[in-house]
Amino acid sequence: MNKPIVAIVGRPNVGKSTLFNRITGDRTAIVEGQPGVTRDRIYGDAHWLDKFFTLIDTGGIDREEDIITRQVRRQALAAVEESDVIIFVVDGRAGLTPVDEEIGEILRRSSKPVVLCVNKVESTEQAWEASVDFYSLGLGDPIAVSAEHGRNIGDLLDAVVEHFPHDADLAEDDSLKIAIAGRPNVGKSSLVNKILGEERVIVTDIPGTTRDAIDTKCEFQDQVLTLIDTAGLRRKSKVEESVEYYSVIRTLRAIERSDVTVVMIDGTEGLTEQDKRIAGYAHEKGRGIVLAVNKWDLVPKDSNTMRDFEQALKEELLFLDYAPVVFISAQTGQRIEKLLEVCLAVNEARNMRLSTGRVNQIIQDAVAMNQPPSDKGVPLKIFYGVQVQVRPPVFMLHVNRKDLLHFSYARYLENRIRQEYGFVGTPIMIVAKEREE
Repeated sequence: MNKPIVAIVGRPNVGKSTLFNRITGDRTAIVEGQPGVTRDRIYGDAHWLDKFFTLIDTGGIDREEDIITRQVRRQALAAVEESDVIIFVVDGRAGLTPVDEEIGEILRRSSKPVVLCVNKVESTEQAWEASVDFYSLGLGDPIAVSAEHGRNIGDLLDAVVEHFPHDADLAEDDSLKIAIAGRPNVGKSSLVNKILGEERVIVTDIPGTTRDAIDTKCEFQDQVLTLIDTAGLRRKSKVEESVEYYSVIRTLRAIERSDVTVVMIDGTEGLTEQDKRIAGYAHEKGRGIVLAVNKWDLVPKDSNTMRDFEQALKEELLFLDYAPVVFISAQTGQRIEKLLEVCLAVNEARNMRLSTGRVNQIIQDAVAMNQPPSDKGVPLKIFYGVQVQVRPPVFMLHVNRKDLLHFSYARYLENRIRQEYGFVGTPIMIVAKEREE
């Protein structure tokens, strides 16, 4: 069985995202003092008493009827359907509301285990007065907590893990994490939905709909994947709302925790400076990188269109000449399977380890073909090399002087390693360490 899933539900602005961040020990969910900030289902890894589980933060359920609010409600109800345990969060300061009663009725009909969490209760003295009205929901004893200050979170989690299925998979997550990153409205959510074959992530034609980084699991060729759909990265000059600012930070953090980052580029618009920044950040963080040119079905073509577009990409992204390019359509599903196959290949390359003997053979051959640089008659001497790390691959060269290993020669050695073993889609780092002869 899969890892247990715990959904946090409730009306807007009761502290669901604060509780999510408290339990996961992370600032994955946006916390902002305005209702409706969390729109999609936000997934995070959590554990309690050596039990690992997936936690879902949902958008608030309320009665409003604009297009996004209706989809938020549907997403929250979908989270209830897929969860094993539900944490129903209510506001102890505001007391019981008609919307709380409506949600309580929905949860009773779900037949799922529900833990009733009364949030914003700062002291033991306040607990009874804040909780008493919520007994009328018929969902058992309320647990009074303060998500903001961490009060009584342990008691809440004790109640949650008691409801886990006995045959649940409680091991730590070892799935392949793929971040889908790119500018707003480039088709990231559409790509995730096409892969999943269901409308898991809210999709509208309004740029900026996805504000949070959303984790969704699926399986491809016997490999469990975690797809992280990220908020679109805007230029800093356009990041006016504080919520948009947090979305940018979250996208960067999503890239950091990914194994492979798919950088989506709009094929109808071509490469932009913002695309370069996103790709550059993934490169600097040592992530595996795949360039996915989306909306390719909308691009007028001749016999050389694809070749010319890829060549232009490589010229603009010289530091990413190792990154594979896949031309896709998230709308029609064109080459989506190939994209996932490339992601698997990139992850395999990122985990490749060469023997010390093979590394030194490559270095010796490279030195024989192109002598190392020198300074004032002192040549660079490479005594031996060894691969010291994977994810990403890092090669350490023991040399006489570190300052003699110029960037251009390190790049030459990197290219020689790639000629032998490919290392498709992954950065390679070459570092020097001085030692005496």
